[in-house]
Amino acid sequence: MGDLRCTSIGIAKNVTVDARPIPPSLGINGWERLLAHTAPNALHDSMARYDPPKCDEDTRVEVTRELTNWIEDREAPQRLLCMTGAAGSGKSALQQTIAESCAGSNILGSAYFFSAGDPTRNTTSSLVPTIAYQLGQRNPGLKEYIGSAVEENELIFSKTLLIQMTALICVPLRRLRASGKLDLASFQYAILIDGLDECKGEDNQAKILKAVKECLLDDDLPFRIFIASRPEWAIRSALDSGGELNELAYHIQLSDQYDATADIRQYLWRRLHELGLQSDDPRARSPGWFTQQDIEELVIAASGQFIYAATVSIRKTIRTA
Repeated sequence: MGDLRCTSIGIAKNVTVDARPIPPSLGINGWERLLAHTAPNALHDSMARYDPPKCDEDTRVEVTRELTNWIEDREAPQRLLCMTGAAGSGKSALQQTIAESCAGSNILGSAYFFSAGDPTRNTTSSLVPTIAYQLGQRNPGLKEYIGSAVEENELIFSKTLLIQMTALICVPLRRLRASGKLDLASFQYAILIDGLDECKGEDNQAKILKAVKECLLDDDLPFRIFIASRPEWAIRSALDSGGELNELAYHIQLSDQYDATADIRQYLWRRLHELGLQSDDPRARSPGWFTQQDIEELVIAASGQFIYAATVSIRKTIRTA
């Protein structure tokens, strides 16, 4: 057995943690208990979210590029990005697109999609275990330390969000680093949280933001965190002047900073053309079954909201079927 002399490292104000390596066998049962508290439906590639909304290849190009550049720039000082926008502005589609892009680039640490209508992912109870699970799955060494953390405190899942995040994410990562087995170059560091506003209770939404600030944004941790939400009280007050995240977060306001009109026009044109080709009605397969004026009227009615364009396409699909 290696040298198990105690090494203490700071994790927060006036708090230290024993960072000595833990024998891997101690974490097996802990990992199984962690798994029982996760929300599989919240993953970006879960069956429950099959065929999730995402950006078409030639739409939302500018904002997608900005998000990608921010995530990939590990030297940028602000390690938290908050994207806000009204319902239907395309936040979840952008999150899904970025999650798939990060997964393809091997930098996705975890992705969690809240949903108000799914009781397994509309509270804070499964958030930290699910994030920790994904991080551990991508790093065997970290997985051992996360499992051991559960073994050390079997009541961890009844603790506050901040305590859970510290014990199940921050401390295991620091222990992995202290063991000399953390390869920052290959570490999958991007953490994505979508639909913060769909988590029950504004107080709980605020607790998530506070835990992220107090734990995940520590200078010695490699994470870059991307949170998307409607501009509800919790995130709005945190990002406003004087708010606790005002100077720490890079803020993208979809409705104010990006005009989606051209993207919606392109999307509608392509989707209506595809629906015509799929139709059994020969009139729909003719080139003139919809006109430029039809498209423009739909674009105006959408008022910058992608959900309107998507709904029109769905209704057209149903009628065609």
